[in-house]
Amino acid sequence: MRNYTLLVLGSIAVMLAGNAVQAAPTSYPLTIENCGQSVTFNRAPQNAVALGQNSAEIMLLLGLEDRMAATAFWPDSVLPELEEANNAVEILTVEFPTLESVLSRQPDFVAAMLVTLLGPDSRVARREDFHALDIPTYLSPSACSTADTAGDAYGSRDDLWTMDLLYREIADLSQIFDVADRGEVLIADFKAREAALREEFAEDEELTFLFWFSSPSPADDAYLGGGNGPSGYIADLLGGANAIKTAAEWPTLGWEGIMAADPAVFVVAQVDRNRWELDTAENKISFLTSDPTVSQMDAVQADRIVVMSGAAMNPSIRTLYGAEQIAGQLRAHDLKQ
Repeated sequence: MRNYTLLVLGSIAVMLAGNAVQAAPTSYPLTIENCGQSVTFNRAPQNAVALGQNSAEIMLLLGLEDRMAATAFWPDSVLPELEEANNAVEILTVEFPTLESVLSRQPDFVAAMLVTLLGPDSRVARREDFHALDIPTYLSPSACSTADTAGDAYGSRDDLWTMDLLYREIADLSQIFDVADRGEVLIADFKAREAALREEFAEDEELTFLFWFSSPSPADDAYLGGGNGPSGYIADLLGGANAIKTAAEWPTLGWEGIMAADPAVFVVAQVDRNRWELDTAENKISFLTSDPTVSQMDAVQADRIVVMSGAAMNPSIRTLYGAEQIAGQLRAHDLKQ
């Protein structure tokens, strides 16, 4: 539980100024209402599998690496402060794992961050597949808060995503593992950081952001952060707005449409999975600055290009870290109001 000790001794301990956080221990059996299902836990999990970077990093931030059997699906590298703890946990794959590989770790709990990892049309398994084996599951509230959209596995949002969904997830997981006190400390830290950014950045109607996750190639449409998803939340937190207004969680758009959106700031994601040519921020910036047409956009001409972890574009703890990444670069670009 090295990471949890570092967490307490770091910024959280300073913020709490010595005030002890005490929470009632979990009483089992515990029943959690999660994404329309009631899931019962007879005891705290001892051999959990985390499907998705967010599920894994929450567990690691809660100091649970000694109770994790494996993880999978990592678009980006783990947070540096969690690297040592993460090294103690097996990574099945940075992509979608097979159901067989998950079951081979004999999990007593499976948590997932996306419906594509644990949903009706999942590439891995349905929740029912695990429940039939008496393995309880948990799906991120952010994942099941989207509306179904025909042909789109990620759905859409009518309302702006907020950290409240993430705070519910942290509270639920910390209760499931009987570490509610740690969950309260973590939530308090995130809320303080969120409030600090909100206070620092004044609203600016002209500050628009376009969040580019990746593209298979320069000739393909780009995968962007949707208007009401985590990217929209980051833009709002920093006083601006998402230049992409679609309700789709992960819209794709050609470069003519991107140029028409005309963002004040380009946010290019660094995606570490090494699947596509334009996963890296370096290759994205090279394209933006060398393409004869795209390079003429005002944001490119003015060098208003900032880099953010691709994981921050998923609804996750990394979203706040991504907002902090961009905030630092906005200060350097003198774009902070």
